[in-house]
Amino acid sequence: MADTESRNARHVRTGEVISLSGDKTIAVQITYRKHHPKYGKMMTISKKLHCHDEKNECGLGDTVRVMETRPLSKTKRWRVVEIVEKAK
Repeated sequence: MADTESRNARHVRTGEVISLSGDKTIAVQITYRKHHPKYGKMMTISKKLHCHDEKNECGLGDTVRVMETRPLSKTKRWRVVEIVEKAK
């Protein structure tokens, strides 16, 4: 039972596909806003995550939801849960 509770606590993020790195791998850019600790000004922070795309469904510019998982390679620690919106 402890396994299912910890499994539900995994991080889920939404971002945009910026690169189709290789076979079954995509790079997703996550963007969020936060306050600067000293000056209080809002900053836009971007992170690039390497994600596992099992079926090679994602295309450049798609909006995807990714979930944290066990290490799949040197840089991949995320996997694609769903494609929220296809690129136009």
